[in-house]
Formats: sequence, C-alpha cells, structure tokens
Amino acid sequence: MSRDRSERTSGPYGRAEADRGSGGGHDSEAGSTAGGHCQLDGLPAPGGVSAHIDDHVDYKAECGALRARVEELEKELASRRGELGREGGLVSAAATYLDAPFAWSVTQLPALINWRPDGTVTRWNDAAARLFGWSEDEAVSRRLSDLVAADPVSPQEAQAFNHDLGESLFATTTSAGRTREGNAITCRWTYAVLRDERGDIREIAAIVDEGDDPRRREHLLQERYQMLLQLVDNSPNVMFIKDAQGRYVFLNRHFARAHRRHVIEFLGKDEHEFGGTPPSAANLIVAKEREVLASGRAMRYEEVLDFGGQNYYFFTAKFPFRNERGELVGVGGVVREDTDLRRAEAERAALQEQIIAAQQEALRELSTPLIPLADGVLAMPLVGTMDGARAGQIMETLLAGISSQRAHTAILDITGVRAVDALVADALTRTARAAQMLGARVVLTGIRPEVARALLELGADLSGIITLGTLQSGIAHALRPTERPRVAR
Repeated sequence: MSRDRSERTSGPYGRAEADRGSGGGHDSEAGSTAGGHCQLDGLPAPGGVSAHIDDHVDYKAECGALRARVEELEKELASRRGELGREGGLVSAAATYLDAPFAWSVTQLPALINWRPDGTVTRWNDAAARLFGWSEDEAVSRRLSDLVAADPVSPQEAQAFNHDLGESLFATTTSAGRTREGNAITCRWTYAVLRDERGDIREIAAIVDEGDDPRRREHLLQERYQMLLQLVDNSPNVMFIKDAQGRYVFLNRHFARAHRRHVIEFLGKDEHEFGGTPPSAANLIVAKEREVLASGRAMRYEEVLDFGGQNYYFFTAKFPFRNERGELVGVGGVVREDTDLRRAEAERAALQEQIIAAQQEALRELSTPLIPLADGVLAMPLVGTMDGARAGQIMETLLAGISSQRAHTAILDITGVRAVDALVADALTRTARAAQMLGARVVLTGIRPEVARALLELGADLSGIITLGTLQSGIAHALRPTERPRVAR
C-alpha cells in the first residue's frame, strides 16, 4: 500500500487514524471509490485525506500477522527481563544500597521478604504489603508463588549461592509476577541465602522492588549515592581510592581536613606529588599499595610512619578496587589513626608498672616487717607461705636491719607460717647463720608441736638458734640479755 504525500495519520496518540486506515476490520474494496479515494470506517476521509489502495493486498491478514508479531515480541521481552537478573552476578552490601531498588524513599525500609527453601514465607514487612497487596498476616506461612505468582530464586541458584555471611554478598534476579489484585508487575529481587551451622539453607532473604520505572530508579540511586557520600564524609577514618598508577581519584573530607587541604588538591596526584607526606613515609605507603595490586587481595596491618621526626601509628586496611566487569583498576584504603591511643596506652603501661612496683614494695614491707623492740633488739613476724624469693627477701631485710641498727638479738616468729617444709627449714637456718656472722643471736619463736616434729623429720640444723614457743617468751628472753640462753642441740 502506498499513500499520497498529503495523507495525515497522526491523531492525539499518534496511531489512531493510521490503524483505522490499515484495515480496521473493513474490506479494502468496500471502502474504495472510483476516484481512488477511500472512506475510513464508512465515513468520508476528513480534510481531503486520500489513500491509494493496492487491490491485491490482504490487509486483514497483514494486521493479524503484525499483532501476532507484537505478542511474540512482548513474550520475548518478558523472558529477557527474567533472565536479566540471573546474569547479573554478585554485588556487595554497599553496591546493594546504591543499586538495589528500594520501594520507598531513602529513609524508609524497602520491601523485605524471607522464605524457606520450600517456598514458605517467614517475613513480610509493611513495604512488601504495599507492593503486592497482601498483609503480613495473610502472607506469612503461605507459599511465595501463591502470593506473587513467581519463584524468583530456583533451588539450583539458592544452592549455588554459598558465601561467608561476613562478606555480605547479594545476587540479583528479575521476574514477572502479579499483585493481589491480579495486576502484572515486574520485580527485581536482590537476595542472599542464609545457612545454619551445618551449612544447610535456612532461608532466602530478599529486597524487592518494582523495576519498571527508570526515572524513579534513577532518583533513588541519587538518594542512595548522597546517603553513602555523607556517611563516608562524616567518618572519623581516612578513606580513599587510587587508580592503578597510584593517583587519587576519590577521598573523603576527613582525609583532606587532616592535611588542611581541599579535596580537589589531591585528585589526579600520587602520594609524592601532593606533598602532604614525607618521602620516606610515602615510599612505605606506595609499597603496600603495590602489594595489593600485585596480589589482588586485601591487606590489614598496623604501621608506624615518621612525620617530621615524630612517629604516628595507624591501623590500615587496603583492598583491590575493581570495576563493574571485575577488572582490577585501583586500590582503596581505610586508615584509622591510633597515635593518641598508643600514647595513652604507653602512659597507662608506665603508670601500671609504677603501681606494681609500689605494691611489691608494700608487700615486701608487709610480708617481712622488721620491728625494733628495744635498743639492739629486732623482731620479724612471718606470715603466710614462703618461697625462694621470699626467703631471700627475709634474709636481706633482716641482715640490713641488724647492720643498720647494730642489733645484738633478732627474733624470727613463725607463728603465722602455714607449713614448714624443707624450703622453710633451710631458709630459717641459713638466715640464722648469716645473722650470727654479723654478731647477732637469733631467737626462733612460734614453734608449735607439728612444726617441731616437721623440723626434726627434716633434719634441720638448729644449733646455735634459741627456740621458744611464743613471741612473748622470745621478747622477754631478748630483754634479759644476762640470762643464759637455751640453745637447741
């Protein structure tokens, strides 16, 4: 069929008159006139519209074929939409917030749906109710396919999704479905597979949204971008991304503020060019980033960098940065400065050492008290258990006291000693011998029957040591120096 140049076929929606001129259910011969003009829908063509009709064309058949082709293309489009998400691969948690279409605004929860491997819904929030028309009470415990007329994640896809929860990875898929009212809807499902301790699939959890409105998706994407940008800019940590040549392509406000520079001053410059880092520190930074680029793996480490003759401490995480095709195109970093924390820890450790030293000194004084009783007479009551270190301390304290106070008598009271063994017996005899070498006599008090038996069984040499039952008797003996001492034999 050919048309004259003067033919006008555009109506309010662009196709109305043209469709009717293509056949519209009327026979082509019935609408033709002797002059080659035709009537549309049995009416004269308005405004002098004329059409030259080829008698040999079957317009009904042509329109039917076109309609069939349109239906075929629509079915293929729906099928391609279903396949689109399944080819999308995995995305990270951050990418999900940017890319996943949330049902409402940036500050509202998206549609969240969880279901078991058998399809039973376990979670259905208010946004899901608004999207599909089913309330939470109506949806939970029913099969997902009964509610949305779709099974978005096949058993094979769920089984293939097997990643550590700490990675927070998502997969995406798109499917056609229906709302409660029977309206067709194309949904995008951004999902993760949750597993139990044995590794069996426990639930599939998904963020769901209608995916047919590109302008709305673009608006939400911009909101998500602003949200993440504000989050990054207000972080107390340094955050940056460099390209494969080590040049800054992104950094947060905290980084720029730390160097008292504007963000734009860093862009396109490497670690040495922007001039904020001493060469020695810059070399260490660049070396680590080259390791990340060479290995393709993230690194976490502590580092000490010299800035102007002063050490600064950092905890650094650097990771390979990849584009949407998974190609390694740069390195990213998150750096936390720990200088103040390290200095505070050092001060606290030094203070702790001082406290421990003071406590030890106090314990020494308490555990080995040396009490002057009279001119030339000292008493040392011993309490608790005794080990090698304490035995040496007892001897040291007693000998220092005898020497400094020129004592002629030293009383060792073991009433409070819990048990007398070979170590205690040896310590007592050695202390007594050392005191005698300084010209002092030793009086051992607090000898209980079980202690006396233990000393005999151990074969302790107490020759030259005066032994008495109580501290009081020892003090009385020491204060009567003319009395002949009773010496154990």
